[in-house]
Parts: sequence; C-alpha cells; structure tokens
Amino acid sequence: MDFLITHITEYSYNEPVVFCHNIATIKPRVSAGQTILEYAIDIAPQPTQFSERSDFFGNNITRFSIEKEHEKLTVVSKCKIKRDYTAIKDSFFSKKCTAITLENALETLNLNAPNNFDSKQFILDSILIRNSKPNIKAYALASFKPNRSVFEATNELMQRIYTDFKFVSGFTSVSTPLDVVMEEKKGVCQDFAQVAIACLRSVGLPGRYISGYIETLPPPGKPKLVGADASHAWFAVFIPGFGWVDFDPTNNKIPENQHIVVGWGRDYYDVPPLKGVVYSSGRSSLKVSVDIKALGN
Repeated sequence: MDFLITHITEYSYNEPVVFCHNIATIKPRVSAGQTILEYAIDIAPQPTQFSERSDFFGNNITRFSIEKEHEKLTVVSKCKIKRDYTAIKDSFFSKKCTAITLENALETLNLNAPNNFDSKQFILDSILIRNSKPNIKAYALASFKPNRSVFEATNELMQRIYTDFKFVSGFTSVSTPLDVVMEEKKGVCQDFAQVAIACLRSVGLPGRYISGYIETLPPPGKPKLVGADASHAWFAVFIPGFGWVDFDPTNNKIPENQHIVVGWGRDYYDVPPLKGVVYSSGRSSLKVSVDIKALGN
C-alpha cells in the first residue's frame, strides 16, 4: 500500500522568541517492508541554518535554527511511502522465529560475538528506562519462562499490557516514571511500549522503541476526518537467530501495513518528533495534526 502522510506541528508563543534550535525526527526511515517515495519539509519562519543527516540508529534527523524574532513556529512534513509488510509479518509465525526459547536466546546473547553487539545495546539502561524494579521483572516473569518460546511469551506480554492497562490521554508526560505507569495502570502508547521494553530488558532480552504513525479507520459508514490520525509508538524484541519482531500493545496486534515507521531507539527520548531550545520569557502552546491517506495502487 502507498500512503501520503502530512504531519503539522505548530508552536505558538505568548512572548516573542528571538532564537530557537531544533532537531526533528519526522522523516520516515527506510526499513523492512517500507520505502520512501517522496519527502518534503516546510518550516516557517525560514530557518537560518538547516541540515539533514542520519543519527546513530540510522534515523533521519533534521536540524534547524531560526535566528530572528518570531511568535509562531510551524513545521509541515509531507511524505509518500510504500508499505509491503505482509510477508514480513507472516515470517514471525515461522518455526525459525517461534522455536527459539528464552534459554536459547540468552545463551546466544551471552556470546561475545560481533553479530550480538548491536542488539545487546538495547538490553542496557536508557534515559527513560532505568534499573528495572522488582515489580517490572515480576510482571515479565509471568510470561517469560526458560523453555518457552520468546515469540509466544512476548505476544502474551503484549496481550496482558493491552488488557491490564487503560489508555488515558493526558495522564502521563514524557517525564512520568515507569513506576507510576505500572502502579496506576494508565498511560498512552509511548508508556505501554516502554513498559514492555522494561519487561524485556529485565529478563535479559533486547527491547527497541519504535516511533511512527498509524492509520486510523473510521466506523462503518462514517467519513474519515482529516487530521484524525496520530503519532504512534510500539516495541520490538530481538530474537537471536531470527531478528527483530514488532508488537503493538496499544492495539494488541503485530504491526501491519497501517503501521508506518519513522524511527527507533532505546526509548522515546531517542526519537521525539521535535525537540529543541528557545530563547524566550513566555509560555508556549502546541498543536499537532497528522493525516494519513491511503493511495490507490
């Protein structure tokens, strides 16, 4: 499937901003089952400095500075991509993937082999996922047993998070500790992905945070509203001998064509859509709109 994605970010300031420097992670990356066909970004006011590069994880990064007074910042990205994820999703159910147990996986990961180096960095603590507490590990161990398939255990973990946690927009922020999310059993997609990653790391498995978009489908007979789509987050587990496998605990499903990958890292901190610094004495308000349009092939 081909999709046209429009992502609009607007910051409004109640006092003039005289300088800002920003890093945007909004250009989807080339990944398994995903190809970028077209991409454009428009920034207002016009940036004084602008550059694009790949970061440590291979994500597409846009850096820009605005060195003149402004009271509003608008970033509009438009991207056309091709998603063909069906065969990749089907491979997750193959014996090559499902036959690997937790015991097998940990034995392989303990080897000091070059093909383990990249995946093992996703076992370590990260900015937002640190020192897994006993309650995190206890929650993980309900699914992960030494002789059980890693795929089956992770799939069950996804289902449990979907059942046990309630989606409550606005309950958490980027700085909300995982302990609070675990205790209250509330949060949003970013929180659910990070809870799952903390569980994986607590039992010695690599867990990767994935930032992207998801196409939302309207109820039968209802038109789709422009801007009704959203940024989204899910996670992946590394299964030695097979590779990375994605899971979406917010929707209790393995990602499909409607899941569009923007970037990945150790947690949300590595791939926020837009971050930066501003020189101003006032407050700001943020408005974000995402629209995903499926195109006829």
